[in-house]
Amino acid sequence: MARQLTFGSLFAGIGGFDLGFERAGMKCVFQVEIDPFCRKVLAKHWPDVRRWDDVRTFPPEPTEDWTCDVICGGFPCQDISNAGKRVGIGGERSGLWSEIVRTVRALRPRFVVVENVAALLDNGMGRVLGDLAEVGYDAEWTCLSASDLGAAQPRARVWVVAYGAGEHGFSNSAIFRRQKPTRMGTWWESEPGVVRVVDGFPGRVDRLRGLGNAVVPQVAEWIGRRIVEAVDQTP
Repeated sequence: MARQLTFGSLFAGIGGFDLGFERAGMKCVFQVEIDPFCRKVLAKHWPDVRRWDDVRTFPPEPTEDWTCDVICGGFPCQDISNAGKRVGIGGERSGLWSEIVRTVRALRPRFVVVENVAALLDNGMGRVLGDLAEVGYDAEWTCLSASDLGAAQPRARVWVVAYGAGEHGFSNSAIFRRQKPTRMGTWWESEPGVVRVVDGFPGRVDRLRGLGNAVVPQVAEWIGRRIVEAVDQTP
């Protein structure tokens, strides 16, 4: 059994990636999130994890204090989504993808996991893969829906897993083909009920925005488990 993998969460939101990766057996060591309401949620559930409020100024010196095995992030989709203006990954919001690349270059994690809307495949995927390759990472990707794992909603998203050249043997693992997602029975009972976002409940708008932007924890967990398994099996 390999040592426990650590991860840092960019664009952490209310912690969807973080919850999923923790369930997969990883340990969160930092979170970066600009929204004050989301930071309150993160502080409640991860009181001992270091947080930073702006991805554009992260990581502060000394950068060695922020190293981790995995960097994950679901960067803004507003300029990519079919529901938006579709100006592309170079837009004002989705262009923050470049901050993930800059952080990866600075911290050199073993793995990078990225999530975004399915429209990324036609509106920025080449940029994502090219930027990762430029900083020394190979990648594989797939489109997964929450419904693939048993949710009542589809919520199709693109997931990219990138790994550095030092991960000998990992490039042949094909983590998205080694095991297909399966419907997980009562796994979804932890989803919040409507009562938590009804009219008149404090912070209703913030809660709705946080939930709407969140990574689905169960999908993040499935991917996290594939990474942990692949690391454990790599010579």
